[in-house]
Amino acid sequence: MRSVAIRTLKLTEETLRLVAKTHPQWTQLVSAVDHRVDRSLAILRPQAIADHRSLLTSLGWPPPLSTLNSLGPESKRSTDSQSPLFTMKGDLKQQYCDSFLALCSLQELQRQRKSRQLEGQNREIALHQPLWAIEELVNPISVASQRHFSKWVDKPEYIFALVYKVTRDYVDSMDELLQPLVDEAMLSGYSCREEWISAMVTSLSTYLAKEIFPMYVSQLDEESTSEKHLQARISWLHLIDQMIAFDKRVQSLASHSGILLSLQEDAKLEKLSSFSVFIDRPDWLDLWADIELTDAFDKLNPEIENERSWSTDIRGVAVLSAQEDNKSPAIASAFHQRFSAVIDRCRSLPSIELRSRFLKLAGAPIIHRFLGCLLFRCQEAEGLTALTDNDALMKVAKSVNAARYFESILKEWCEDIFFLEMGLNQDTSTDGNDFGSEESSGNGILYEEIKKLEEFRTGWVEKLSTVVMRGFDVCCRDYLKNKKQWQEKGEEGWMVSQSFVGALDYLQGKMSILEEGLNRVDFVGIWRSLAPGLDKLIFNGILMTNAKFSDGGVERLSNDLSVLFGVFGAWCLRPEGFFPKLSEGMKLLKMGKKQLQNCLAGGEIWLKENGIRHLTAAESEKIAKNRI
Repeated sequence: MRSVAIRTLKLTEETLRLVAKTHPQWTQLVSAVDHRVDRSLAILRPQAIADHRSLLTSLGWPPPLSTLNSLGPESKRSTDSQSPLFTMKGDLKQQYCDSFLALCSLQELQRQRKSRQLEGQNREIALHQPLWAIEELVNPISVASQRHFSKWVDKPEYIFALVYKVTRDYVDSMDELLQPLVDEAMLSGYSCREEWISAMVTSLSTYLAKEIFPMYVSQLDEESTSEKHLQARISWLHLIDQMIAFDKRVQSLASHSGILLSLQEDAKLEKLSSFSVFIDRPDWLDLWADIELTDAFDKLNPEIENERSWSTDIRGVAVLSAQEDNKSPAIASAFHQRFSAVIDRCRSLPSIELRSRFLKLAGAPIIHRFLGCLLFRCQEAEGLTALTDNDALMKVAKSVNAARYFESILKEWCEDIFFLEMGLNQDTSTDGNDFGSEESSGNGILYEEIKKLEEFRTGWVEKLSTVVMRGFDVCCRDYLKNKKQWQEKGEEGWMVSQSFVGALDYLQGKMSILEEGLNRVDFVGIWRSLAPGLDKLIFNGILMTNAKFSDGGVERLSNDLSVLFGVFGAWCLRPEGFFPKLSEGMKLLKMGKKQLQNCLAGGEIWLKENGIRHLTAAESEKIAKNRI
């Protein structure tokens, strides 16, 4: 009788769909018929569900919950043989199949009606609802399980173990017995395996949200001793560990149906994740992030205070190849490990918005703390010795290396789809404040943190270059002031001016220290920024003064500059190319009198024709006039 009523309602729906398409002006007529169909369904569906529940009870559903210590394959086969779904026979089996088909047919009818009524709108969320027949299997199991759950509030691992065992033991029967019935009812887009797993996960999430999390939150809120508060945090982290392990196991079960969860929409992941409890309770997510952050800092503090952690060479500790390339200290690896742990926790969340929020709350502060430690050490070194001491230089160099290492890691991560997706959700905010900004939009979830690391690194590299520059300036001050030496020949037995030796020795010594302590990329940045500074200093201090140059003086200056260029020759093939003004100034000084006269007369055109491109006409004229 019920099947006849369902077929009649389906025919009515087909007629309504046809009328709605061919005669869109008959909306009132369609609405009137819809109203009558709704009244019929309001009677038919509760009756079908009540009869189905009664039938399940007569079948012996829910089955007795198995003991937790039997989780092997033999136990699974035993459970299958005891399952009412496997043992039902004859008329009882036929009645169950008919009842199951009736529920599926009613759900498909409702889906078709919703599809027609929501034509032209975003219908996917409204159309896809949990499978009613599967929910009727899960609900009594959930009620029976909760009697056990109440005893295991302090042992959440037992709760997850029981739910997983029940889910696993009956998942195959969903594929073998019930999926053909769903297909027969032409209920498209449904997998009984997936619906069974998601319904079990949803029942667990509901219990966690109603019973477990409120209790854990109250323990944290209670005014108690620090020891009890610490224990509450440990319990919370233990619960999260159990949730992560559980989700991995149930998602592995779901993957047997051919579903690739990593490629699914967030809505699909939410159904198969116990972390969906955080969707409606972002305050719990914030609390979890705070606990994770505190735990990370507690583990990092001993490393920060240990001076050996700031040493590059830590014996007995395996370092990453990227860390070796950047010469970063062990502390960078410690922060990297803690940040990676937060990322791993973040991956368990079922939506991009939740992941983005959690990462900003629990991950970004770790980077800020790391940057703060680096800045403190650099400022401490600068304050004590103004970076004139070699130890201070090495201290800053190691901090720069650590920043370079962490920056490279973050940039590499931000190319991963996991971070790119979060980068598109920069509007996610806490307390009404946007995490992102227009400037960072599209540049990744960690754009601001990477930018701050870059600014720190480039700023202190520039300071190192400035320190060497100032020290060189002090050492060669007498050399630059002595204008008479350029009218004399070189000192006998000396390839370089004696007053210039100290400056060259200082330069080579400091650069050796920096080359040893600094990573390759930033060291290149230092010598490349230093060379133009030295070029300008010596050019203005010698060639732009009123010093007169004899042939001996030109040779003497040429020898001095050759030694200077030789210092930089260790890092490039043509070091004179990084000293354009000095190189071209020497080129002018070595010209004959006739060429110099042409220089004075020809102006900028003559300069360009003769390869003088970095000196102005006024500078060239001054150099030419100083030649005697």
